Amino acid sequence: MANYDQERLHQIRLGASADMSIDQGLRSYMLSVYNYMAGALALTGLVAYFAYSAAGEMTADGFMVTAFGDAIYNSPLRWAVMLAPLAFILVLSFGVHKLSLAATQMIFWTFASVMGLSLSSIFLVFTGESITTTFFVTAAAFGSLSLYGYTTKRDLSGMGSFLFMGLIGIIIAMVVNLFLGSSALQFAISVLGVLIFAGLTAYDTQRIKGMYYEGDSVAAAGKKAVMGALSLYLDFINMFMFLLQFLGSQRN
Repeated sequence: MANYDQERLHQIRLGASADMSIDQGLRSYMLSVYNYMAGALALTGLVAYFAYSAAGEMTADGFMVTAFGDAIYNSPLRWAVMLAPLAFILVLSFGVHKLSLAATQMIFWTFASVMGLSLSSIFLVFTGESITTTFFVTAAAFGSLSLYGYTTKRDLSGMGSFLFMGLIGIIIAMVVNLFLGSSALQFAISVLGVLIFAGLTAYDTQRIKGMYYEGDSVAAAGKKAVMGALSLYLDFINMFMFLLQFLGSQRN
């Protein structure tokens, strides 16, 4: 009987040790995801601001552009700047299994830089103060939603298809509104956009958490962390852009 109790206690200790190992590994993995995401946001913000600064300056007569500003805002090159981030996303999404960890990281950081170049035009439309305020509001909302997705015991997987269909609907509505120019439709798109990306933040956090596997190699775990960071980065950026429609103060 004593031998049985000792064996049982030994098994419990082994199980507890394994759980602690998994918890530590999961925390390290999620920290890596958030570090990649935070680094990408910082890089995007810096590139956006310095690109805007290099593009010209605000004067009493309006925004006076430099040759660089004319190239990225007025010439056909602007389409390449706008569409380049999508190309990087496609490469990462469909080619990540064939890429090395170093190549995956390089593409991720390049994507964040090009995204900053693409987003630099928001400084032409909105004041710097309102952009800063909206960023911190987005950060607070994102942090709360991501924490919920990480800690909740509720299975959020059922939200995925619903949110994806809503995202497709928003994209279609945005394309339609390019021709209609309806302020009411734009308002509705912005409201739905905030709600959908709020839901995606919680859903993606739980999904990324579920991707963790203790037996992954360093390269596999690293690439999972980068792809998880990409998902959360896109959730943050899109939530920020839709909130900016409400909270942003436009330049006169």
